[in-house]
Amino acid sequence: MKTYNLDTIQKVPLREAWPHEAHDFTKWLAEEQNLATLGTAVGIELELIETESSVGSFNVDIYAQESGTGRKVIIENQLEDTNHDHLGKVITYAAGKGAEVVIWVVARARDEHRQAIEWLNQHTDSDFGFFLVEVELWKIGDSLPAPRFGVVEQPNEWTKTVRLSEGLSETEKVKLAYWTAYREVAGGYPEFLKEFSPQKPSKDHWSTLRLGVSAYHLALLIDTHKGRTGIELYVDDDKEIGHRAIANSGIFEEPRADGGTLRCEKGLGTALLQGGPPHQGPPGRMAGVHRGTARMGPRDEKNNRGDRALKNAPAVHCRGVLY
Repeated sequence: MKTYNLDTIQKVPLREAWPHEAHDFTKWLAEEQNLATLGTAVGIELELIETESSVGSFNVDIYAQESGTGRKVIIENQLEDTNHDHLGKVITYAAGKGAEVVIWVVARARDEHRQAIEWLNQHTDSDFGFFLVEVELWKIGDSLPAPRFGVVEQPNEWTKTVRLSEGLSETEKVKLAYWTAYREVAGGYPEFLKEFSPQKPSKDHWSTLRLGVSAYHLALLIDTHKGRTGIELYVDDDKEIGHRAIANSGIFEEPRADGGTLRCEKGLGTALLQGGPPHQGPPGRMAGVHRGTARMGPRDEKNNRGDRALKNAPAVHCRGVLY
């Protein structure tokens, strides 16, 4: 009779790996790889800002942001069953930090708190999202324990997308529908999801794809007026990388398998500014540059302050438009 060399999965108490919530678990979760694992579970690419971030006389465990959008994220940890005290804390911390995303990581979610998070998602607009996540440790035989994040409550993206569409212009509704469909299609390609984390749908003409580094990223583009889509490689303020991209633009212009063409357009931008409020416009529109000479765009002139100045080093973005 054939035998199989298999073992059983065993659940490991959380306190065996993380005896102290703040000194052990929060410190572990704040590490880049582990924060990325949590981000994969909730569908958001997370970047650490700081741990034990002050909110009045209290501290939120982890203060982070979403890559590409800069949406502020608070993460509150509780290595025990959920309780009313921590529910109040996550709301207080979110208000104090102006966060748009709340992630509550717990050992076990009680039904009443699952309902509370569900209610918050139903009664807030599309800019806000509340996640309730259970963390577990599992091992096989004598192996090291491995963490697993299980999302038990999260925003209903379909409902929030419908709510977001209210009051939009027809053009903005087209863009929102396009990015909604794009995210649904991208979710069906595991090989794509291994490399990228699609942003949530928006009414903008672009959607960012992070590349694992802060120096540059990809922007997917939609032109509703000309009925075309595009891809932009955007380099924020690294002159060397930007010019290397332009020097190799021919790679992007090679004919595609379907016979289409990709035109690479070279453009210069500037790295925005020291201090002051961040620019809220689309990628590559922070300021205009002509032949390497910077000029302030209308938004920057309006918001200009004495403590802000354009950097001399240009940013370079190379745009390929699909026809």
